[in-house]
Amino acid sequence: MSNNGKIFWQRLDELLATSKIVIDRPKGSRHPRFPEIVYQIDYGYLDATTSTDGEGLDVWLGSDPEQRLTAIICTVDLDKRDAEMKLMVGCTDAEMKYIEDFYNTWPDMGGHIIRR
Repeated sequence: MSNNGKIFWQRLDELLATSKIVIDRPKGSRHPRFPEIVYQIDYGYLDATTSTDGEGLDVWLGSDPEQRLTAIICTVDLDKRDAEMKLMVGCTDAEMKYIEDFYNTWPDMGGHIIRR
């Protein structure tokens, strides 16, 4: 990994360490606009941060007790006409597969995981 790559992950680690994770869509809950979507993993955001949509930086919180930043997923939503980066914290391989499928099964969305 290049030095720039190391710095990138270190900066994300710092954001994660100095921010509170707020889970606003706990595992088993339904999406507010699309009730057919049931979250299989906790989903929320980092408090006091900002992403491209003006909201907090999104976080998928997996089941690994270590709760370290395992990957990011870059997403594009043609319906909203935006692209974002979302943190994947403590996600197992199976959880990362679920998240990737979550974004790639909808007609106007796509997602690509970048592992640490």
